[in-house]
Amino acid sequence: MILTSVKLKNFRCHKDISLSFSENLNYIVGGNGQGKTAILESIYYLCTTKSHNTNSDIEVLKFGENVFEIFGSFKNLVNDEVRVIYSSEENKKRYLQNGKHKHRLSEVIGNYPIVLLTPVDHSITFGYPGDRRKFFDSIYCQASAAYLGLLVDYNRTIRQRTSLLYSIRENRNKNFSELDAWTQKLLETGAELINYRKNFFSEFELFVKQAHSEILNGNENPGLTYFYLSGYDGKDIKDRFAELLEAKREDELRRCACLVGPHKDDFIFDINGINLKTFGSQGQHKTFQVALRFAEFFYLKEKTGKAPIFLLDDVFGELDTARSVRISENLRRVGQTFITLTDFTDISYLHKRSTDTVIKLMDGIVTYA
Repeated sequence: MILTSVKLKNFRCHKDISLSFSENLNYIVGGNGQGKTAILESIYYLCTTKSHNTNSDIEVLKFGENVFEIFGSFKNLVNDEVRVIYSSEENKKRYLQNGKHKHRLSEVIGNYPIVLLTPVDHSITFGYPGDRRKFFDSIYCQASAAYLGLLVDYNRTIRQRTSLLYSIRENRNKNFSELDAWTQKLLETGAELINYRKNFFSEFELFVKQAHSEILNGNENPGLTYFYLSGYDGKDIKDRFAELLEAKREDELRRCACLVGPHKDDFIFDINGINLKTFGSQGQHKTFQVALRFAEFFYLKEKTGKAPIFLLDDVFGELDTARSVRISENLRRVGQTFITLTDFTDISYLHKRSTDTVIKLMDGIVTYA
């Protein structure tokens, strides 16, 4: 799958620009505030219907304007034209594929697989369990429509059950049979979700080990552990989940929160058996983050049959030369890639080829080198 072009109107700092892309590496070069990251953000919108930087579409709108538009052309077995239009007056966003409205996220996710590596990825290895759940869910939702549907169903159950717990505590609703029904729903969808994650994780770990080895020539051994249901590792997941729900029932009523389930899962990373989050160096963290994204690329390519678009935002400035060289060499294996750089002339080890494209941004003007 190849993104051949993008047109932007009133998107971030871009008033009205058109860009054409190479099927290989695309270097987007410019100073601070020239809109390099905004180009990647617009591509992310086309593939996922949303931004990776903000949950608010109005923040993406150019100051003083009422509507932004993103238009993209994809080339695969068939050609697709995608438009994302947002109006602040209507507070409404529309996503159109070949002129047809797509109303549900499930109609879009997975059509155009995408992998994004940014400095914000430090939260995956440094951050909270929720950051890691978000990372892994984003991968599997692109690979499996069934998993996406299950996750949406589970999150809806969490919201409904939490609301009911609050009503019970505030004496507005003492219908415990309704709570039991939602608890059963939580149990069924949650156990299924954990089983999906277990199967996914056992496959994905192999991709991470391979990617990490190629970056560091096998000098370090990465490890991944899926931590669920308070560290449970037996076969009867549903029975264990039911036991924990029963044990936490009074606490849940008191705190008006769902305290047990896959929404509390975590994923533990290590290097040579040593916990990465606690003891890893800055370089080890960054290398692990890069390996996770390369693993995501090759996993999605295998599962979807489509080569994802690979976005790298201001990544090389955080790495030493040796790691940067290894990563740049591996980029040649992934297909179409978009890389933002502040000063291309200082990154000689990227070895630009004639089939690559360099796009320079300055004061709203686009030039190609």
